[in-house]
Amino acid sequence: QVQLVESGGGLVQPGESLRLSCVASGFRFSTYSMMWYRQAPGKEREFVAHISFGGSTNYGDSVKGRFTVSRDNTKNTLYLQMNSLKPEDTAVYFCKALNSLSVYWGQGTQVTVSS
Repeated sequence: QVQLVESGGGLVQPGESLRLSCVASGFRFSTYSMMWYRQAPGKEREFVAHISFGGSTNYGDSVKGRFTVSRDNTKNTLYLQMNSLKPEDTAVYFCKALNSLSVYWGQGTQVTVSS
């Protein structure tokens, strides 16, 4: 059974940091591209970051220079280090696994940035 389970969300103040994790099971994690998306209330789901199975990365414009995506294939885990958080980063964050045949989504973790 395929599962993607996000964790690490919470309530933080502007300028603080969080690290999200996404633990994968039920598929060959190391062969998949992995992504983070987010969705704020009333808005469309937005691309945040991508890391290929080879380790190449790219980011959405709104998070460049503040967020870092990484993966540990030995732990089947995807990470998102989020620094200098802003209120506009408030959203549910989802991880996504993708290859040429399949796509899987996690259930999401809430991140709230507020003073």
